Formats: sequence, structure tokens, C-alpha cells
Amino acid sequence: MAVKEFPAGTQLIQSEQNLTALHVIAKGSVRASYPGGTFYLKKGDVIGVCEVFFGSHFITYETEEPTGIASYPCTALQLSALMQKSIDLANMIVASLFRQFREIYDQYELMRFDCENIYHFLMDHYEEYKSFCVKHGITPRALPDMDDLSPLILEEDMESWIDGYYEQLTAIVTEKSSKFHNNAFLAGVVLKADQDIHRIISICRVFYDYKADIAHLLMNENHLDLFDLYAGLLYKIGANDKDSTTLIATISTMMIQLEDLPSIDREMYQQRAAEYRTKLETLGDGAEEDAAAAADDVADIENSMNTILTYAEVSAETAVSFREAVNKFAQMTDKNASDDTARKLRLSITKLFYQIYEKSFIKSMKDPAFVPKVLKMFFNFGYVDENLAGRENAAYLYKIVDKIPSEPKRKVYTAYEWFTAIYKGEKEPSRNEFDSDYPAFLREQKMSGNITAADEARMQNDPLEKVLFEIRNMFQTVNKITFGRVLSFCPVFSEHNVLKELDGTLVSADKVANAFQQIRAIDFSAYYRDVIYTNPDIGIGKETVGVEVLPDIVLMPNVGTRGIAWQEIEGRKRTTPARMMVSVFQMEDLTNILVRLTGDFRWEMCKRVQGARWNDISEASLTSEYFDYIQFYRKNRELSADAKDKIKLSMQKAKNSYKEMFIRDYEAWVLYEGTGSPRLNKVSRNIIFTYCPFSKEIRTKLMANPLYKETMTRYDIKLAQKIHHFDNVFQKLKNTGTPIPPELQRQREYLEM
Repeated sequence: MAVKEFPAGTQLIQSEQNLTALHVIAKGSVRASYPGGTFYLKKGDVIGVCEVFFGSHFITYETEEPTGIASYPCTALQLSALMQKSIDLANMIVASLFRQFREIYDQYELMRFDCENIYHFLMDHYEEYKSFCVKHGITPRALPDMDDLSPLILEEDMESWIDGYYEQLTAIVTEKSSKFHNNAFLAGVVLKADQDIHRIISICRVFYDYKADIAHLLMNENHLDLFDLYAGLLYKIGANDKDSTTLIATISTMMIQLEDLPSIDREMYQQRAAEYRTKLETLGDGAEEDAAAAADDVADIENSMNTILTYAEVSAETAVSFREAVNKFAQMTDKNASDDTARKLRLSITKLFYQIYEKSFIKSMKDPAFVPKVLKMFFNFGYVDENLAGRENAAYLYKIVDKIPSEPKRKVYTAYEWFTAIYKGEKEPSRNEFDSDYPAFLREQKMSGNITAADEARMQNDPLEKVLFEIRNMFQTVNKITFGRVLSFCPVFSEHNVLKELDGTLVSADKVANAFQQIRAIDFSAYYRDVIYTNPDIGIGKETVGVEVLPDIVLMPNVGTRGIAWQEIEGRKRTTPARMMVSVFQMEDLTNILVRLTGDFRWEMCKRVQGARWNDISEASLTSEYFDYIQFYRKNRELSADAKDKIKLSMQKAKNSYKEMFIRDYEAWVLYEGTGSPRLNKVSRNIIFTYCPFSKEIRTKLMANPLYKETMTRYDIKLAQKIHHFDNVFQKLKNTGTPIPPELQRQREYLEM
């Protein structure tokens, strides 16, 4: 067999590529990689021997140095015949198989140890961080997602006897005097081992994802990580404190851990490490002056809680209870504690907070021109106490409260602006958590006997009742969700929740507009809805045109990490804006959050349009095709064994939610595939491209990529047919001297996007 030469750095085979041959390395070396693992093949090794059973590759191979390869056409059905042709080749195939099995199994055991090690490293040092904070009288900050973290538990694992079994099998089969040199037997050994190797690599992928989740908690681009907690604590206590040496040592150990994690973005890591070293050199400079300046700034808001309670005119009992509860909360060393006492205290504060919020808002509507700044801070940030908030934070909130960069004209509202819009009749109340709108809620109340028919009629147009419905339903639920840590939620602004500088996390109308612009530059049709246009006077019977309606964004008064797409339309009219909520101080990347909410919107809007047939594959739609794809992925011949394995793992992470699976794929579509970095399998990619096509500019760039070419060609044919139809309509109108309606002209331009 002829040997073909390849230079160093050549990708020989990509994961998920069809397997049509086995390749023997005649000289040089090859790097074999899969999620979380890498091993090297040398002269005499056989590329593809671990995967021949499946007919597709789940390992990627790249030359490490100039390499010579001899290829032998082979499939699972042809393997026995190939081995029969040459006993030397048969021995080479089996020997290489066992060597690769040993490499992969050793990495499997090492990754298992690494997962346990990195989990305990994170948990132990997180507890140590909280202990240091308590020791220095500092409120510890909470890491998002820590509540969801648990030790690794595998649903399926390798049998304990596998290692010993293959060790003995290797000795038996490779023994020169062995009686088992039968080509059918050897082919069976290879094909059975392939299945075990695939199982091992599948488990390694679970290990890899688990380590990646923990790596994200150790360090991430949003600075919501253990590294930032330790660095921030070190900056607070100063380099001369006796505990600073221990903190610096822990940070150094953490950096060593991070350097060995393949899932960490190297550029981000280098930048964070450089920032830390620079800050360490200037530790303590100007800190006392800044603190003093902040203390002066908050002089006008001393005793904020008294101001709020007096303004709200709540009962003396409510005022005393709230003051006592907030003071107890402020004195807690661990405000995120999960014990029963802490949980009940947070619930008590939450209940009283919303009572005070309601009364304060009602009073503010009676005299909106004379709302104290402290009350505006309360309405828009959940602020109640300068000490609980931290005096520097309180000073900042005081400074910005009259110039929060929201803008209702651009569909970005603070909580107070949103409730005011409902009170004034500019907006209708949102649906409640049971998906009932305000009129439906009143009907339910009347049917339940809670209100009379007269009450229902009165409340239908009562602005105060509408606002109370919004506060008691949407607001109380969404405020907790957007905060991000439901179990430790407390609505009052507290310094321990501030994980980053507030000025950099404040959500503005400009930030929202820029984020949506980035999304629409990739998924241009994301917020277009189809409506019917008719104009019989000029001969237009029925044309479908797209209308773009961007969502309303409401800024919840908390320091949070999540967003939520609360409803896709108002009432029943499909051309009304969706409602999405994010925290006014958003700790996570705003664009990433809005990408996720856009995926959520696309799914829910499709369900709204399709109605009861949203998952009926006989009526093609985004939801029906995606539902069918996930439901029957195991039988899908277009999916490789590796792709099916990834879907299975993704479904476990998505808690078997089809919608959550789609949202995750949509995020990958916008954030990665839209920039030319493939992440999806063929089937998922085709479905999403069909219903969420890229903009013309991106389609042009990706047309040369074989992954997209077939789907794009089909899309272009359908698009050309639609454009041709409108060109014919326009020509008929021109022939009669009739001006082209702007609705049709906009649709023609939309089709060219």
C-alpha cells in the first residue's frame, strides 16, 4: 500500500467524519484528541481502529511532525476480510488497539481523580474564604451557581473488572504462540473493544464538562468566580495583614490549577492574571481616601430605613418587624446560609418588603413630584439601609438614582417606570405565573367567589388594582428569578451580593440596544412576526409580510445574574412586544443573557403561532421539527454515535426539557456558529438555519463551508422564489401606475437581509 506524506499540523480526521478506512502510521507521529483527553500515536499505530465499529470517528487526529500514512479501505463488515489478507497487518491492528485502549483508560482514571480533586479544592477554599471574611468582619460574597454544584455522580460507569479483563486479554492475544490468531476472532475483539472505548470516552466527556463547570466557578470572563473573591478579599485587608500571605498562596495555587484546565480561555486567564499582579503591586494605594470620600457622600442618607418606613406610612407593628428583621440580616456573617433560621428570616424580610413597596408606590402616585431620593433608590434598587448596602455602594446609588440610563421610549424601563406606565394605562399588567392575564384573573376570582360581578367590573379599569396585580404576581416572582439564587433570595440591596463594580454592571438603554443589534446582525429575523396585508383597491388580495417588534425590557431592582422572557406577546395580538426582565445591576454578560432570552422567545412565539399543533411534525415548524429531532435522535441515521452521545448528555443537563435543549443550541448558533465556529450537529444545524437563518453577510461568508453549503443552497432557492413573487407583484402595480405600498416594499427589503 502506498504511503502518503503529510506535513506537521495537518488535521487528518475530524470528529464525526465518516470512517471508510484504517490508516497505518509508517513514520512520524499523530496527536489524537477527544473532549478532555489527548494521546499520541507513533509508527506502527493504526488510526481509526478504536472507531471502526461505529462507522464514524469520535476522535480527532492531527500530525505532530511530518508523517507518512498508509491507508486500507475498511468498514466494520470488511474488517475480518482485511485481517485475513495479512497476519502482520492483523497483529498490528490488534496491538495498536490495545495500546490505545490503555492510553484512554489511564486518562479516564486520571480524569476521575481530577474531578474529585478540583471539586474539593473549590468547596474547601470557598469555605475558607467565608471563614476569612468572618474573621475580618467582612460580609462574604456568594458565588452564583454554587447552590447547584454537587459531587460528580455518574449515571453509567465502566465495570470494575474492565481494566483487568483487557490487561489479561492483551497478554493472551498478543502472545506469539497464542491459539487465538483467527481473523474472525480478532475482528470480534476489535469491534467489542471499540464499544468499550466509546463508553470510556463518553464518560470522559462527562468528566470534561464537569471540570469545565468547576473551572467556570474558579475563573470566568464575568469575574463571578472564586479567584475574584480571594483577590477582592486580599485587596480589602491589605498586603500587610498577617492573613495576606495565606491568601496570596491560595491564589497562586488556584492559578496553577487553572493553567492545567483545558476548558479555560487562555487569553482571558492571562488577562486576569496580569490584572491581579498589577493590582498586587499597588495594593492599598488610595483605599483610605476613597472610603473617606464615600462616607462623606452618604451623609444625606443616614437612617435610610426610617425615611422609607415613615414615607410608606405602614403600621407601627410592620415598621418594627421590618427594622428588626433587616438588622438581624445585616448582622449575619453568612447571609446566604441555608439553615432554617436564615431561611425564615429572609422570607420574613421578603414579605414585609413587598408590603412596604406597595404602600410606598401608591403614595408616590398621589404626589410623584415629591418622592425623596431614598425612596427612588428603594423602588429601583431594593435599597433600604446604608450599612447593609455598604456606604460606598449607597453613595453610588444616591448619585445615579435621578439619572438611571433607562429609556421607556426605547422600551427599557426601571421597575418604577414600568409600574407607573401600568398605573397610567400605557401598559397592561403582565400575565401571572399561571399564564392568566388580568381580565382572566378577575374572571377566575369571580368564579371562585372571592369577588362579586360588581367588583370585577370596577377592577377592570382600576389603575391601582392593576399595579397591585403586577407587583403581587409578575414582580414578586421575577425579582427572585432574575436575582439568580432562588434559595438565598432576599429583595433588599445588600453589599454581599455585589460581586463586581456597580458602575460597570448597570444596565442602560444603550447596552440593551447594542446587545439586540449584535443578535439581529446574526439572526436578523429574530423579532419579526408574520402578518397578513390586504389591499383589494389595488388588487392585493393576501400577502404575508414581516413586522419587527422588539421586546420591552424591565430592570428588576436587584443585583442579579439571570434574565427571563416572561411573555411573548401582550394579550392575543401577535404584533405586541414581548416582555423580558433582567436585573438593573447585571453581574453576567448582558448580551449572552439576551441571546438566551431571544432563543426562549423564538420557541414560545412558535408555540403561540402553531397552537395545539406546536409539536405535530405533519405541520412543519421550528418547534415540531426540533421536538421530532430530539424525541427520535437515537434512530436518526444522519447522526453519528458521537453526536447521539452528546445529545444524551445535553438532555441530562437540560433536565429532559426540549425547550431548554433548543435554547442551548440557539445560544451556540448565535454565539459560535454565527462567527464561523461550528458547535452543532448536522440535524440541529439544519433545523435552526431553516427557521433562524443568518443574515446575508454571514451567509455569504459561510457559503464556502461544506457544513452549511447544502442547507444554504436550499434556503437561497426558496428565498429567490419569494423575491420573484414580489417582483411580479411590483411589476403589475407599475404597469397600472399604482404606487407600491410601503408594507410590501419593506417586505421586499426584508427578504434581501
